[in-house]
Amino acid sequence: MSPPDTRTQFGARGDVLTEISDGMVALLREFYGRGPTRAKSYYEDDLVVCVLRGGFSRVEQTLLEGGRGSAVIQQRMEFQELMRERFEAVVEHATGRRAIGFMSGNQQHPDMMCEVFILGPTDLVDEHEITASRAPR
Repeated sequence: MSPPDTRTQFGARGDVLTEISDGMVALLREFYGRGPTRAKSYYEDDLVVCVLRGGFSRVEQTLLEGGRGSAVIQQRMEFQELMRERFEAVVEHATGRRAIGFMSGNQQHPDMMCEVFILGPTDLVDEHEITASRAPR
């Protein structure tokens, strides 16, 4: 296993976290027309987590107020899966490491989105599993 990019080991860690948070907010703003109002990212070992607050569109807010929260959450989950490659690109650019896993979650009260990435190399996943997971879908 090769060591993580030295940018993340010494001095520039805050820059990496800012790049991840800003990149995720920018993507959501571009594709939703409105972005989250707050974001915070965490990076430790082979794990990156980005927590985002706010950013429900007027349509989503109306659905939430009308008791259709599950529809909003389902739509967001579908959207986040479609955005997977773009989200991974943000994290890969910031960390200099390959994203080999992506998981996403949402909740309404308080409104939060959580994007979780596993970076390679990692002792959690064997190399042959990484290659297989990158096969065309």
